[in-house]
Amino acid sequence: MYLGLDLGTSGLRGILVDEAGQVLAEAEAEIATSNPQPGWSEQAPQDWIDACVTVMGRLHETNGDALAQLRAIGLSGHMHGATLLDRDGAVLRPCVLWNDTRSAQEAKELDQTPGMREITGNIVFPGFTAPKLEWVRAHEPDLFARTAMVLLPKDYLRFWLTGEYVSDMSDSAGTSWLDVGARDWSDRALELGHMRPDQMPRLVEGADPGGELREELLREWGLSGPVVVAGSAGDNAAAACGIGSIDEGSGFLSLGTSGVLLMARNSYAPAPETAVHCFCHAVPRRWIQMGVILSATNSLNWLSRNLGQSVEALAGALPAQPNGPSSLTFLPYLSGERTPHNDSAIRGAFLGLDIASGSADLVQAVMEGVGFAMRDCLEALRSTGTEPSQLIAVGGGARSRYWLETIATTLNVPLALPKGSAFGAATGAARLAMCAAGDATPEQVMTPPEIDAVIEPQSDLTEAYDSAYRRYRAYYKALAPLAG
Repeated sequence: MYLGLDLGTSGLRGILVDEAGQVLAEAEAEIATSNPQPGWSEQAPQDWIDACVTVMGRLHETNGDALAQLRAIGLSGHMHGATLLDRDGAVLRPCVLWNDTRSAQEAKELDQTPGMREITGNIVFPGFTAPKLEWVRAHEPDLFARTAMVLLPKDYLRFWLTGEYVSDMSDSAGTSWLDVGARDWSDRALELGHMRPDQMPRLVEGADPGGELREELLREWGLSGPVVVAGSAGDNAAAACGIGSIDEGSGFLSLGTSGVLLMARNSYAPAPETAVHCFCHAVPRRWIQMGVILSATNSLNWLSRNLGQSVEALAGALPAQPNGPSSLTFLPYLSGERTPHNDSAIRGAFLGLDIASGSADLVQAVMEGVGFAMRDCLEALRSTGTEPSQLIAVGGGARSRYWLETIATTLNVPLALPKGSAFGAATGAARLAMCAAGDATPEQVMTPPEIDAVIEPQSDLTEAYDSAYRRYRAYYKALAPLAG
């Protein structure tokens, strides 16, 4: 048996699978996020541990016999978070998350430092780890001086599971301290960020072993052991493993809290000037390119909260399929934006509001705005020579047929819907666990799912959505100088 644990922004999900990849049990536990100031986003690392204990308990209740045969654990986690530990391994402050924008100035200064983009293959975004430590150095110098180790969120969970400081290349590529081409920490990038190599965990490939479960936990969970913990992956690389996107040209579109358009590459192809992320994949000798927007389903959740209606009720008020773009435009920049703007100051907006506008009009505009933002990502990827012929659609937003038809038409790219629900980051983590245990190779287990349906672009509407997209782009250019 193999366990995949996906540490998401809103909770921890665990799935237990057998050697055929069949899901035997699954469980979830919620995790709270704190926003103590505008633009700040933090979590308590202890909450990740508590969630893991809850998930393991629920898995034991659901299928304890299968759990007792556990051979390996794979981890997936939200990227870029800065978990600071002292020399005794104690947490020094709440973890600063990926969608925290307080270090915008520090990111700008690091990004303008000669050599950073060349070393890391990426813009230094405010959400990345290195500028967070620069912010701590400037605003919490006593804590910075006491920082002996910096771990990404899933690697702090690993530290609790194994007692070891270990990370993988895919997650570490989002720190701005990794030489992404060489797949190793860069002494120069660390020096430019006022950090030291001894403050970094040991690196392994995601499909290789990255520690073993502690004896105390083996006894507590009734496991005979040993249980290997895989090197594992950042959430998007894990999701790519979960849907079999490990070879050149394969990719997916994810409508989760954030939005991601990811393509796998067999070679290192950085293009930082486009704001496309170029990271290591979770499997050796492969990389990924990603366009990332910060508020995808989070935009619909925001509207739901403010209208006092459930997301399901809002989505249900729309017609069965799109019949053309709205005259109302929504800019989904609720937390700033990454691809293609790298703009932490820009904020969301509705434009074109009319006295006749109702809640259904707002919902349509929000879905279209997210679709236009994903089109921005696609255009950025296209500028690097990447041209997807089809994308697999995943994430919570993929449950809305209307939304997917809107996006397929906006991108003019077919979207494939996987059959069933046994895919995604937790599945990718479980597959990495199989590889780390020595029971499979990535090529054997990281295969695409069976496709249930393919949503084709509506050819009679592509021109109308192109026109609406151009209007969306013009609105950003007009509003950006007024932000910040």
